[in-house]
This record gives sequence, structure tokens and C-alpha cells, in this order.
Amino acid sequence: MAASVAPPAPQARVDRAHGAGTAIAFCIMVALLAVAPFVVYPVFLMQALCFALFACAFNLLVGYAGLLSFGHALFFGWASYLCAHAAKRWGFPPEAAVLFGTASAGVLGAAAGFLAIRRQGIYFAMITLALAQMMYFVALRAPFTGGEDGIQDVPRGRLFGLFDLSHEMTMYVFVLVMVIAGFLFIYRVINSPFGEVLKAIRENEPRAISLGYRTERYKLVAFVLSATFAGLAGALKALVFQLASLTDVYWTMSGEVVLMTLVGGLGTIFGPVVGAFLIVAMETYLAQLGQWVLVIQGAIFVVCVLVFRRGIVGELARALRVSL
Repeated sequence: MAASVAPPAPQARVDRAHGAGTAIAFCIMVALLAVAPFVVYPVFLMQALCFALFACAFNLLVGYAGLLSFGHALFFGWASYLCAHAAKRWGFPPEAAVLFGTASAGVLGAAAGFLAIRRQGIYFAMITLALAQMMYFVALRAPFTGGEDGIQDVPRGRLFGLFDLSHEMTMYVFVLVMVIAGFLFIYRVINSPFGEVLKAIRENEPRAISLGYRTERYKLVAFVLSATFAGLAGALKALVFQLASLTDVYWTMSGEVVLMTLVGGLGTIFGPVVGAFLIVAMETYLAQLGQWVLVIQGAIFVVCVLVFRRGIVGELARALRVSL
């Protein structure tokens, strides 16, 4: 007689359904991004992709580690400056310039994180904001940053000496590949044992400490990873626009990534991507309204806080009962 097979446990079925939902959503996202440049202006798409990666990096820190940073423009902007400087002044090829900017953001993240994680809550947020503002004034005065003019006419160069990034479609493919790679890496971190410890720290840090975890080390690693991928986004943006400016290091950039993450869905996988595309689309296509764009953004933020407490993707995932 054949042995009977026990039906899968309810939790196993739920996990499998969530995994299938995530995979389907990812395939849809990649398919849309693959055909989008034939319909939408590629530079707009590249800008949105850079901010999507920036928001995903920020979401890793605040959504899964519970650390609210008001100074992530520090890593985004300085990676942009250093990538642009390396490409224009030192003649680095684009892949080396992006790597240099990204690695520099990781180093800055290690230094800032070492100081910031010693405090919690609003004190942590204020330390990150203070560090970011300090580095903003350094960028304003440092000779190599160009001051208020920034670093202009940054050459895109040839990727690996083969692909000319001055062509918009070639540049778009490069940005898309880098952003998807960053997205998948962040997704893997979130769903790894390390990510589970981060969630435990977010929910109840004293309990995590009582279980033997050195929570400061985990928070520092999460901070460095978040800073590194924020730097990758900034470095890519410098090549896309061939410009690194003070806007990228100003405190409003830190506020903008907070808005993107909250509108899309804090602690969700795809929420930061949706939030980034929505905010960038508003800033691009409503630019003729001037300062009224800020009013509209504020209204959307208020509506999301009052009605969509989990963000757009969070509420959608709750309605569909899947993990997004």
C-alpha cells in the first residue's frame, strides 16, 4: 500500500502563495520596465529608476531595521559627486566611477552609522540629519565640487570599453540592470536570516538582545548596506544627468526619499519603487505648476497617512492577501 502523504501545513501554503505573488509581481515589473523606454522618455525612466533604488535602500533601513534616517542625502549626494569627479577629472571609465562612488558611500555609511546607532528613535534621526547637513556645507565649500555650480558635463564614457553610454537606450539598459541587481540583492537580504534578525530588532530590540544577538552590529551592517545602495543610486544619477549638484546632498532630498517610501508602502518590497515613480512623475509632468507641486505632494502624503496607512502597495497586498 502506498504511504499516504500529509497535506502541506497551512503556513507552508501561505508562504508558497506569498512567494508566488512576489515572483509574479517582479516579472510584471521587469516586463513593464523593458518595454517602457519605447513609450516613455528614457531619461525620465532612468531618473525614476535611480530614485526607486534610493527608496529601496532607505526602506531596508527604516522598514526592516526600524531606523529612521533623516540624512540619507549624505550618501546619495556624495556618491554622485565622487562618481562625477572620478569620471570627469580622473578619467575613470563609467563602471569604475560608479564603483568608486558606491564604495565611498559605503565608507561614509560606516563612519556615520558608527556614530548614529549609539542612539535610538528621534536622537538617531537627528544625528543623521546633523551629519548630512555638515557634509552639505563641506560640499558647498570644497573646491572639487564646484560649489553652487556643481560638477557639469560629466562624461558617460564607454562601458567596459565596448558600449557607448552616450546613447540613451544603452544607458537605460545599464541603469536598469544595475537597479534590478540592487533590488534583488536587497530582497535577498530582507529574506535571509540576517533580515529576520533585523525584523526582530525592529519589533523588540531588548528581546533580541536577551536572545544573544549583538544588535548594534546588525544595525551597523544594515546602515552600511543602505548607505551603499543609496550611493549606487546617486552614482548612476550623476551619469544619467551628467551632473552632480548641491540638490542631491540637501536635506530636502532626505525628506523626498522618506515621502517616496511612505507613499509606496513602508516595509514592503515593491512599495518604494511605486512611490518613487509616482513622486518623480509628479515632479516631471507637473513642473509647470511651480511650487504647487509641493502642495500636491503634501496632500497626497496626508491622504496616504489618513486613508492608506500601509501605503499604496501595502494596502494592495492586504486586499489581495499576498506579499508585495
